[in-house]
Amino acid sequence: MRSDRLLAILLLLQTRGRCTAPDLAEELEVSVRTIYRDVDALSSAGVPVYTEQGRGGGIVLLPGYRTDATGLTAHEAQALFTFSGRGVLTDPSTDGHLQAAFRKLLAALPVEQRPAAERTEQRILVEPQGWGRRTETVPHLGVLQQAVISDRQVRVRYRRPGREPSEYTLDPVGLVSKAGTWYLVACREGEPRMYRAGRVEHAELGDAAALPPDLPPLARLWDQMRSEFERPGTGLTVEVRVPHARSAAVMKGAAGQVTAEPERRPDPDHPGDDIVSLMYRNAQHAQWSLLGYCAEHEVVGPPEVREGLAESARAILARYG
Repeated sequence: MRSDRLLAILLLLQTRGRCTAPDLAEELEVSVRTIYRDVDALSSAGVPVYTEQGRGGGIVLLPGYRTDATGLTAHEAQALFTFSGRGVLTDPSTDGHLQAAFRKLLAALPVEQRPAAERTEQRILVEPQGWGRRTETVPHLGVLQQAVISDRQVRVRYRRPGREPSEYTLDPVGLVSKAGTWYLVACREGEPRMYRAGRVEHAELGDAAALPPDLPPLARLWDQMRSEFERPGTGLTVEVRVPHARSAAVMKGAAGQVTAEPERRPDPDHPGDDIVSLMYRNAQHAQWSLLGYCAEHEVVGPPEVREGLAESARAILARYG
């Protein structure tokens, strides 16, 4: 759009002080004639821009003129550029657009604010991933974003670990990025639910979304769902028989996955072993967490967790045996 190009020319002149028409034409991917027409348009709009002929000439703004196209204070600009580092959004496409936006914003800042903003960008890094975690690939994030922004339903094929994919038609509420992982908050049959975006195997836009009229805003709804998901002291208690020498390590390793502080007690029937009590959100969550311990520790109960682990073990043996 021409208005975008006029603003871009103004910001480039503000940043660089002097630009030739061919340089501007190359950067903005238009003809030199178009650049001169745009300069005339800026001049007609009251911007003190003029051209200088001859060697070392170019297009310049009147000395001392500037416009602050951002309206940001110095502290606001520094706070914003704290989040301009690499990989903040984990999705390469979206993150690339974010970096381009920050470059444009940096050019629009007043001259006296740029050094602090640049230092903030270079010296403060926000890393969304935890140690040892890989960035999750979200191949259909663009479709989910489009559904959210355009208020349209999205038809998805969603995969849960250990299950066959399911087909859903969802009414999107919003997208949330938490600790480097994207979640889609959407209503299914009128009830808000949380879906991990990386588990969407296929997504396509549908009809207009129809959200319940009494649905709270995304931020409040996410807080409610997260509180329910992370509520301490509630869930399913699983007891695991562990060699005493390993029980402390098991408790430490499980601490970040359980909803209550792990506990242990000596196993009266097996000298040298401890019974470690771990509270998980549900049986499926416990099964996912405990699969890695199956070779050396034994789940004592409840029965549904033992049965789930046995079923997973049979599936693993069938695939790799």
